[in-house]
Amino acid sequence: MGKNIVEKVLQAHLKEGEYVPGKEIGIGIDQTLVQDATGTMAFLQFEALGLCEVKTDLSVVYIDHNTQQIGFENSDDHLYLQSAAARFGVVYSRAGNGICHQVHLERFGKPGTTLLGADSHTTTGGGIGQIAIGAGGLDVAVAMGGGAFPLACPRVYLVKLSGRLPDWATAKDVVLKMLSTLSTKGNVGVMLEYGSEGVKTLSVPQRATITNMGAEMGVTTSIFPSDDITRRFLKAQGREKDWIELSADPDAKYDRVIDLDLSKIEPMVATPHSPGNVKKLSELEGMKVDQVCIGSCTNSSYKDMMTAAAILKGRTVHPNVSLGIAPGSRQILLMLAKSGALSDLLGAGGRIMESACTFCIGNEFSPKSAGVSIRTSNRNFEGRSGTKDAQVYLASPEVAAVAAMTGKLADPRKFGMAYPKIEEPEAYLIDDSMFLFPKPEMKDTSIFRGPNIGEPPRSEKMVQSLRGEVMIKLGNNITTDHITPAGSRLKYRSNVPKYSEFVFENVDASFSKRCLKNKKQGMHNLIVAAESYGQGSSREHASMCPMYLGVKAAVAKSFERIHTANLVNFGIMPLVFKNPADYDKIEKGDRLSSDNWRDAVAAGKPVFLKNERTGESIECTYALSEALREMILAGGLLNKITSK
Repeated sequence: MGKNIVEKVLQAHLKEGEYVPGKEIGIGIDQTLVQDATGTMAFLQFEALGLCEVKTDLSVVYIDHNTQQIGFENSDDHLYLQSAAARFGVVYSRAGNGICHQVHLERFGKPGTTLLGADSHTTTGGGIGQIAIGAGGLDVAVAMGGGAFPLACPRVYLVKLSGRLPDWATAKDVVLKMLSTLSTKGNVGVMLEYGSEGVKTLSVPQRATITNMGAEMGVTTSIFPSDDITRRFLKAQGREKDWIELSADPDAKYDRVIDLDLSKIEPMVATPHSPGNVKKLSELEGMKVDQVCIGSCTNSSYKDMMTAAAILKGRTVHPNVSLGIAPGSRQILLMLAKSGALSDLLGAGGRIMESACTFCIGNEFSPKSAGVSIRTSNRNFEGRSGTKDAQVYLASPEVAAVAAMTGKLADPRKFGMAYPKIEEPEAYLIDDSMFLFPKPEMKDTSIFRGPNIGEPPRSEKMVQSLRGEVMIKLGNNITTDHITPAGSRLKYRSNVPKYSEFVFENVDASFSKRCLKNKKQGMHNLIVAAESYGQGSSREHASMCPMYLGVKAAVAKSFERIHTANLVNFGIMPLVFKNPADYDKIEKGDRLSSDNWRDAVAAGKPVFLKNERTGESIECTYALSEALREMILAGGLLNKITSK
């Protein structure tokens, strides 16, 4: 039987387990990436594991999140990362060089390889034919040291593309259409593979936009073939030697086939407060707009920026709109300047922002109170923009640029201009001077540690009996932004006690203090949630900080993949209601107990939680392999590894 692309790459990298869908396997990792919001803790954990050099083919740390450097904390973190990278053999991408996913695609991504990144949008690499997966920083630290990455052997869905995108329809609209098809939940353990004739009509940056937002569907990753279009992109980047052909066999099998005709795609918009709330633009025409942001790792390629510049050229931004533009990389910014397109963007009244993640994560350019912001980024979670009541809509650069001109959501097909035909360049401007490459003599580099940098916290071993209080009861689709906020709070990522003060601050500001009080009194803390708990980013702090606060278990109707892994990594038990209706039988403040939950987990048996208020016993299950159960019993991955 023939193989699909996913099978070919994963089986070539299989280090542990048997390749059977649903079974746990361990794969070798060729490349890793971290960024400055996740990287400091990843490197601290790398040190805590007793590792002294990376074992991957390539590991890179990117400074792209906290580039504002407000206060000493960010600058100190960056110096820590720079010195640690030099010591351990990691490439360091300096602030201003660009967003990790965009830059990695340009300069390092290789077809047929594996990439593990401490950022959920690492999936961008699938656009160039990589199996690129987002994970927590601790998993990346282990991979940097040569360890296998554990995951469930995936089910593979083929997205069968036909036709060609019409003018004003974009790759962003394709992935929004996919989100309307698959939604943001229920896709754990799935990898998407794009194939068929329509693939040939999409450039690598267009493919990368689609794989980038695959993360919003909850799939493990998405991947495109590596074909002649891939080869031309790598040649334009001066990296043709990195190209290999990668395609599915004609008789390859898939768990599901989704047909998508590109010729029928039209402009789409994701409405507040989820990337899965997708509507046709035609349903929202005429809505007034206060702010427009063009950029982020999703839509900041050369074509995206040049198209926006062509639309804005000779025009002026509407007086009621503020326009911010963030090219995805220094390479693209330099090419905009050289072509004159940068002048067109500035001339229209656009504010050129740093090539970084700042507006996407609420670190700058937050909308006004209740403001409507049209953004080309990948997430519009409540409060993520830095303004809690902002109304954030996700759209293509084309739709965003027209909105900036007209002051409202308007169909670009009715804008009165021909669609700008922007071709991919035959040669990109290559300047790698903002990378600091490791050298053998750097192995003795002294690591800088500022006062904000602490030790990675550890959990205790799993206790025999659970005596817990439900500290918070949550609904559906709780994201890691709900749990540990981004924006101005990111500068405390290296200081877990401080960052823990803000857990659930936008949901229940008293959560942290109440948890610490319980912890001091010897009581365990519990979290209860409904469907799809832990959507969004790979930030392991959404598990690490609750662990520090004494949370021993999260009980939900369902969990998302990365968050489940992070919970286990930090010794928090992810329990699933066997009967979803039992969710309604628990209230905030209830005391739940289990006299033998450690023994039950050790044996792989269900856990029964007794509600002291009602006297009922609630059965909970979990989908954890023996190795993951051992990790929970040890109190997390760091304990398990260092105990050996």
